[in-house]
Amino acid sequence: MHLNIQSATEACQEMRHLFPQTPLQRNEYLSNLYQADIYLKREDLTPVRSYKIRGAFNAMRRGLIRDPALNRFVCASAGNHAQGVAFACQYFGVTGVIFMPVTTPKQKIDKTRIFGGDMIDIHLVGDYFEETLTAAKSFSAKNAARFLPPFDDADVIEGQASVAIEMLDQSDQPIDMVILPVGGGGLSAGVTSYLTAASPDTAFRFVEPQGAKSLAAAVKSGKPVSLKAVDNFVDGAAVARIGDLNFAALADVNPDHILASPENRLCETMSQLLNLEGIVLEPAGALSVDILQDLRDQIKGKRVVCVTSGGNFDFERLPEVKERAMRFGGLKKYFLLRLPQRPGALKEFLGILGPDDDISRFEYLKKSTRNFGTVLIGIETKHKDNFSAIFDRLENSGMGYEDITDNETLSQFLV
Repeated sequence: MHLNIQSATEACQEMRHLFPQTPLQRNEYLSNLYQADIYLKREDLTPVRSYKIRGAFNAMRRGLIRDPALNRFVCASAGNHAQGVAFACQYFGVTGVIFMPVTTPKQKIDKTRIFGGDMIDIHLVGDYFEETLTAAKSFSAKNAARFLPPFDDADVIEGQASVAIEMLDQSDQPIDMVILPVGGGGLSAGVTSYLTAASPDTAFRFVEPQGAKSLAAAVKSGKPVSLKAVDNFVDGAAVARIGDLNFAALADVNPDHILASPENRLCETMSQLLNLEGIVLEPAGALSVDILQDLRDQIKGKRVVCVTSGGNFDFERLPEVKERAMRFGGLKKYFLLRLPQRPGALKEFLGILGPDDDISRFEYLKKSTRNFGTVLIGIETKHKDNFSAIFDRLENSGMGYEDITDNETLSQFLV
């Protein structure tokens, strides 16, 4: 994959007709926390709240340059790419046909319609994205329409490179390190290709979700490979296979520079940014900030740019984010309690809890005439060390228990 610097620069200039540069903001909280100059490249502040508008715009622009008669574009997406394509269709005055899975939340469908207006049609097809993608490609082939891939496309990669062009234009000093989230690889391929040529002293770190490490798997194998399983929580970066063109640009990346962010820890970072800084990020958008804690020794005293790739967060997911964050921070646990079935047993258990402990879940899993019953307990506390005291008191009382907080199979089934 070779990026044409002049062509990428032209693409960036053309984008100014669509939206202004996204801010490059120094974040005082993160800078003080890590003793470094931490800047956020706020891609969550584009018109569609993600960088995806860049690649969609450029792919459409280039397609119309090559064939001015083109009047229909097709994509498959459940989120940011769909919104970017819809926005670009409105701008260019062309028809967009957007395929989305049947399971796509109504909020995302409605936002896509708002951006595209009368210029787009939305087709809900398939329970899984692969089915949606197949339908979109089939429609494109049968109707002589241009299919716009979300990341594995040279024009899309060129469009994403505009993030790097703006970054250099906005920074008054050399950038020591850029931290990039990785899903399919469009953003990371475009930014690294441009900065390697324009700012060769800039280092890179790449961060993937723990449950979707497609770049790490590809670098290890020497070619793109399909992951057997993917955790879809970080939906903006949960990609089972990195794109071929994207990997061509990233094949020589040092494996030690590819890092993984645990999904529950990521929720803690999202919550902190929301509560302390008022910054709303989707899970993928927070990856580059979350990984700073693993790079503390490498970034001290340096100028570091974290690309916050998107802010399309559905607030209906907030309870799940809070739940995951508390579990990661050790402030919430679930356990199975073997409670004696006698008068006063429940009161005895309540006496075990401290003033900072709160019951968030209490459910009998088995009721019978036996001497003991099994209860599912969820406890929230203000300090994680409180749980050691709770468990000590439980053992001294003779009540048996099993901590299932980290047992994913049990907790997903019961909680």
